[in-house]
Amino acid sequence: MLIVRTVTVSAPADRVFAYLSDFTTTTEWDPGTIRTTRRSGTGEVGTRYRNRSRFLGRETELDYVVQEFVPSRLVRLRGENRTVVAYDTMTVEPAPGGGTTVDYRAELTVKGVARLATPLVRVAFERLADDAQAGLRAALERL
Repeated sequence: MLIVRTVTVSAPADRVFAYLSDFTTTTEWDPGTIRTTRRSGTGEVGTRYRNRSRFLGRETELDYVVQEFVPSRLVRLRGENRTVVAYDTMTVEPAPGGGTTVDYRAELTVKGVARLATPLVRVAFERLADDAQAGLRAALERL
């Protein structure tokens, strides 16, 4: 499953990138996130996070690792647990005329027996992405 959401905000790109490249901020804008903690690293490639979320009425944890980091521009993380592999990519660019545009790309692959529920997961994932987009816009406008 692939979900892409874009937001354009008035905050400057450097502040937006600094905020998003610290994945622990997900608790402020992603309504599914209960808590994200940094387990090691400084935010660049190799940094590890643990994300505890609520999805489809259940709590789950994903261990994320920063896979790609382009200062001021891009952060790509890979998250995994026993039922899913997730890739989250945030791209930050100055918007024409001022402000900043953020593209958030989430790729989710369901593993094992859980794959049988993929159609249900997709609907719930789309809804969560819409809510996260609104939360992201609000959080970034406060920067």
